[in-house]
Amino acid sequence: MPKKGQKGYRKKNAKPRSKRQRAYQGTAKQRARRSSRNKARRKVVKSRGKSALKGKDVHHKDRNPMNNSRRNLKVSSKRKNRGNNK
Repeated sequence: MPKKGQKGYRKKNAKPRSKRQRAYQGTAKQRARRSSRNKARRKVVKSRGKSALKGKDVHHKDRNPMNNSRRNLKVSSKRKNRGNNK
């Protein structure tokens, strides 16, 4: 078992919410969506440069993180993108 401060360390008495979150984030579907969002960010960094995305998020216009076409991606502020969850 990893020690405190090492990768993979978890408290013995974790709160139920954090246990549920870990279980949800570990599902195959959620890992694929996260991977796709990271891929979209890398794609925009490659085309626009890293400095253009500093402090910003990559917004998927159709809200589908699996659709990484160039037309669907847009750079927006973190506040605006994360408040767009309808």
